[in-house]
Amino acid sequence: MTGSFSAEGGCACKTVRYRLTAPPLFVHCCHCRWCQRETGSSYALNAMIEMECVEMLSGETVQIETPSESGRGQKVHRCPACHLSLWSHYGGAGPAIAFIRVGTLDEPDAFPPDIQIYTESKQPWVTLSHDMPAVKGYYKMSEYWPEEALARLKAAKEAFAAKSGA
Repeated sequence: MTGSFSAEGGCACKTVRYRLTAPPLFVHCCHCRWCQRETGSSYALNAMIEMECVEMLSGETVQIETPSESGRGQKVHRCPACHLSLWSHYGGAGPAIAFIRVGTLDEPDAFPPDIQIYTESKQPWVTLSHDMPAVKGYYKMSEYWPEEALARLKAAKEAFAAKSGA
């Protein structure tokens, strides 16, 4: 992880502010119908990062458990005042990894997607870029993620498991 990296974000009412202390592992542009429903938009843009690299600057989030298509659910962290969704923890990645809503970052332009996923259910008027990978469903991480990101993900999951006694 890079010690000089910093990116800040927060909710609409400014009650909750956070800082990323490392670059994201990988950024998904998800076109699944669940993300469309949850965001009220055509897709969700999530930057995956180790939770230990999310530093709270002010406020606290409230965690809301919601269903997901996988059946494992997700834990959405929202501002208790304006209820904006800031990040989620999905069943597959667990609490060690946060899926930061890129739109909540102060400079969201700095975090373009690395891949577009679930494109089989994208809105028909959304045009996909040929400059980034796009897959119909999900994908094998080993085929798309950089080695460094895979190593960070593994270390984060192992550290969380050791800490929680799992």
